[in-house]
This record gives sequence, C-alpha cells and structure tokens, in this order.
Amino acid sequence: MTAYESPGEPGAATGPAHGAGPARYDAVVLAGGAARRLGGTDKPGVRVGGRPLLDRVLAACATARTTVVVAVPRPTARPVTWAREDPPGGGPLAALDAGLRHTAAEYVAVLSADLPFLQEPTVARLLGALRASGSDGVLLTDPQGRDQPLVAAYRAPRLREELGRLTDRHGALAGLPLRRLTAELNLTRISDPVASFDCDTWDDIATARARIREHGHVLDEWISAVKDELGLDLDVDTRGLLDLARDAAHGVARPAAPLTTFLVGYAAAQAGGGPEAVAEAARKAAALAERWAQESTSEDGPSADGSHLPQGDLAPDATPDSRPDAG
Repeated sequence: MTAYESPGEPGAATGPAHGAGPARYDAVVLAGGAARRLGGTDKPGVRVGGRPLLDRVLAACATARTTVVVAVPRPTARPVTWAREDPPGGGPLAALDAGLRHTAAEYVAVLSADLPFLQEPTVARLLGALRASGSDGVLLTDPQGRDQPLVAAYRAPRLREELGRLTDRHGALAGLPLRRLTAELNLTRISDPVASFDCDTWDDIATARARIREHGHVLDEWISAVKDELGLDLDVDTRGLLDLARDAAHGVARPAAPLTTFLVGYAAAQAGGGPEAVAEAARKAAALAERWAQESTSEDGPSADGSHLPQGDLAPDATPDSRPDAG
C-alpha cells in the first residue's frame, strides 16, 4: 500500500522512457480469487470513486483489441470476452491460461482487477517498453521493490510456451503459484508506486476512496466516473469548460454556469459529437458570455447626439453609417 500521487507528479514513476504502446494488443484481466482478506466480498465489484474496481481497470485497457476477463460474467461498463479457469478457483496460472486462449495479438497486458489507480498511459508505457526491449515482459514494482506480475505486459508467445512447459511438467496449472511462470521469463521492471497500488484489504479500499477525493484528483476522478456511467468515450477539455462556467457565472448569473455547460454539450451532440464539436460550441458560448459581461459592466453610453456607442454595443460586423443624411 502506498500514498496516492498523480501519475504525472515527480517520483510517480521511474524506469524506461515513456513510449507509445503497440497499435494492436490484447488484455487479460484476472477477476477471480476468493478475496479472503476482504471476508470473501466480491472484490472486483467493490466501488471506488463510484465505479467498480473492475470497470476502473477495464478503462485503463480500453484500447486493447480484445479484452478477456477471467471470472463469472457480470455487467461491465465496456464489452469484454468472458473466460473461466478449469477448475474454477484454480489460481492465477490457470486463469491466465484460460484468458490467453481467447487472444491472438503478439502483446498482451495482464492485469488484476483490483488496481484503483491504473490508467491508460501506464498500460501504454508498459507496452511501449516491451516493444522497445528484448524482454519477455515488462512489469511494475511496488514501493518496496516487489514484482507485480499482474500489472504487466508480456509477449504472448512466450507466455504460452512457458505455460505449456509447466503443464507438461506438473500435469495441470491449477494451484501453481505465479512465480513458477515469471521465474522462467526475462523481465524488465518499472517502479510505479501509484499504478501498482492494489486493494487487498478494507484498509486499502478506504485509502483509495479517500485519496481520489483529495482536491488535486477529485475532478478528474468525477469526470471519468460520469463518462463511464453515461457510456461516453470523449476527451473532455475540463479547463476550457470550467473557464466557460466561470465566465457565465460571473458575467451573467450563477445559475447560468451549469445551464450553459449543459447547452454546450447538447449543441455538441447535435453537431455530431466529438472533441471538436465540444470545443466549437464552448468557444461560441464563451464569446457570448464575454459580450454579455462587457455590456453589463460598461459605464459608457451614447452621447446626447448619438455619436458615440461603446464597443460592446456594436455587433462584430457592424460599421457606422457615415452618409450625410444618415440618422
């Protein structure tokens, strides 16, 4: 367990340089297990920041070509392929083998379902480091330097090869510890105290719930939760929308802020959606709010002969009529 820092903060991650992940990869999420330290609670379904832990992990690997979840099927925020180990409850190696049978990409992200702070850039970093190295896999380590083989990216052919050897040697994978596999692989390690945070106990759950509500993280967490709840896959310009809400609140009236941002979203949807549509609708609304504020704060007025108008009272394309008989 470790204190939460934003992935972008100093000290959040060290190791190989960031790199874009391969265009095609699959993901296997292990969501079984007895969760004994949680009293047998359905750990993947425990909510942190309003979202089940499993959905948070699925969001981090949303760019995978195929995502396989090894567990009893349940509703999820994103479509997945379901698999079960044989026998059920046979442990992580049996679960990994079952998940890999539904994948075909050269690279595979292997993740546990209890990682509240895992984000897409970390998965991309693991995949990018794997592609750039000659390693069989790249995994995260926790603050104590311990390997986290279920926050990792691997070359799928090597996993299949070693799982096959272990099966031949032991007759079955059920009950074998994960280290039997990782001990046979050439691994690269990346230290990341944030993404490697996993929730094994109720104290861990309480820590995760408290940390995401800290001032520096709560807004991003809330936006991510809303997007998942509404089924939206859209990059939100949070700063731009907040600036618009501020301008509407100060220049018009406080209730104008939420109503204006709602109308911006509605207009963007009418225009086909997407970041560009949101940006254009927000730009228009912000310009209107600025003009509105200029009118309400201007102390200028027309002179007695009507010869002077404050700039805020002119439409952008208006030009004075200078004909001799004008007016």
